[in-house]
Amino acid sequence: MRYATALLISAGALGAALALGGCMTTRGDGSPKVETTTEANREGIKGAAESPLRDLNVLRTKIPDVLLQAMADPYERPDSGRCLELAARLKPLNDALGADLDAPAADQDDLLHKSKTTALGLMAGAASDVIPFRGWVRKLTGAERHDRLVQDAITAGAVRRAYLKGLGEAKGCNPPATPSHQLAGAPVIDQAMKPKFPIRPDASR
Repeated sequence: MRYATALLISAGALGAALALGGCMTTRGDGSPKVETTTEANREGIKGAAESPLRDLNVLRTKIPDVLLQAMADPYERPDSGRCLELAARLKPLNDALGADLDAPAADQDDLLHKSKTTALGLMAGAASDVIPFRGWVRKLTGAERHDRLVQDAITAGAVRRAYLKGLGEAKGCNPPATPSHQLAGAPVIDQAMKPKFPIRPDASR
């Protein structure tokens, strides 16, 4: 009986999603940076509450045109390849992708930030749990396929940006038309498992 009820609820939710269609959304903070479903769910209380609508594909991330163009041909040759043109082509990619790997990462990896994102993630998970057979629903509504499209667009944009910066490096351009090299000489990450935060010594010893 419980299985049949859950199946009816899922079928009803699926029918409603198909009837409403998909609404493209952008970041709540107004940033042009593309946003994955996980990021949208943790953007705030509103984002967590809208998590079921993303599972139903009623709300879905709008992919910037520059990333869709990168998917079509990430290695498209620039018209002139001059430094000014490369910088102009890189700007919308930087806006859509955020900071590149050649820039120092913002230090948000603290306990307060972690606790906030964890709490919002749990809230989004609880909201999505109201949809029985969530994985099945995400497949049928196209939400899972759209999430893959967003990730593919981000990958293509990152490849495009690296290609353009490589051209700028070869031509001797200055940043932002070439890598900044701010991380030159940075230590290689040690794969050994170590505690990230200080651990108080055992008082019993």
